[in-house]
Amino acid sequence: MTAIPFISARIPSIATLGEEIAQIEGSGIFSNYGPVNTRFETALRKQLFAGTGACMGVCNATIGLMIAMKQAARRRPSGDSAPRYALMPAFTFAAAAQAAIWCGYVPLFCDIDATTWSACPVSERRLIAEYGEAIDLIVPYATFGNCIDLAHYETLHQETGAGIVIDAAASLGSLDENGAGFGAGFSQTIVYSMHATKTFGIGEGGVIYSGRQDAIDELRQMGNFGFGAPRSATMPGLNAKLPEMTALLALHRLDDIEAISERRHALARIYRARLDGLQMQQPRGLRPAYQFFPFLVPDSSPVDRTAVRAELKARGVETGAYFSPHLMEQPFLAERSRADDLHTTDSIASRIVSLPLWNGMTDDMVHEVCDAVLEICAPAVQTPIWSAMDMQSDQPIVTSRAHSMASTARKEVA
Repeated sequence: MTAIPFISARIPSIATLGEEIAQIEGSGIFSNYGPVNTRFETALRKQLFAGTGACMGVCNATIGLMIAMKQAARRRPSGDSAPRYALMPAFTFAAAAQAAIWCGYVPLFCDIDATTWSACPVSERRLIAEYGEAIDLIVPYATFGNCIDLAHYETLHQETGAGIVIDAAASLGSLDENGAGFGAGFSQTIVYSMHATKTFGIGEGGVIYSGRQDAIDELRQMGNFGFGAPRSATMPGLNAKLPEMTALLALHRLDDIEAISERRHALARIYRARLDGLQMQQPRGLRPAYQFFPFLVPDSSPVDRTAVRAELKARGVETGAYFSPHLMEQPFLAERSRADDLHTTDSIASRIVSLPLWNGMTDDMVHEVCDAVLEICAPAVQTPIWSAMDMQSDQPIVTSRAHSMASTARKEVA
């Protein structure tokens, strides 16, 4: 088998941008919401957000989360020293919890749904009932670029008064059920990443979007040291600005993000069809922006997750295990957080394997990975837990047939 890395980051070619880099150099403007950044924001809003709302570039998504949390959180009287909580799933990247702690909030972890792997509404409401107005923020995660129910969070905002900040780190390139970019028109705040490993990869950077122009206007001031007046801080702030050179890469990523997203989606369809006897994340929306392809090692598997990954590595397939350990299993965060019962999170985090899925992968590479996974997990692969995705359709189908192995399965999806 050809060695297949887990991640193969590919940003827009810097070598082809010499003339535009020279123009930036000649302008003498390298940051401070410069003209290239403005062009990127304008094009992004039009192309991915259906011309709705407003957006701004930031230097990275973690900084974006920090200022978004500060801006969106429930306002409290000065001197109120009661604990303030940020409700979020335990199954997410550490950046969300770290950003909350930096902003003075105690992470409050809910469990996740067993099919979509996003925040469990029952667990969320249980914590809301227990902590009430002590919850200043709700920070859902659009898990692995999958779309989540934004109307649910509009409702929670209206019911609780807590601020909503969606962590959609991997979602630039995702399409909702209407075919618009995930988040388009949402009245609260959404933060996206442009890290090199994401579908919309440029190296480092982020985007904040809101359906409300006034929210972005305030966030832009916060991202410029809180200067609400010339050289005078009138609100909390830090330096969140996206440099012009980085904005140029982001502008060029817009040129091929649709092709990249479609190609990754096609590879994911092969994974779904070939691994239909294994438990996978239930997709929402028309197209997730796949960063990798996760599945769960069955409880009945003759080998555990560690052994599965080791055997795949021995066969030349590098893998990940996002998110394991989950946030309540990480010592620094566990000491500073509270949590609901996390039985689903515990189960999924202990069994998850993230398979390679990147721009330059071929269909044959995906088939090789699937052959290896099926051989390793074969005795446990009998009846699908989550159904296959039809190769010609994005609609999930349910099947109870026994799994077709190796060469037979490859013929079916070729």
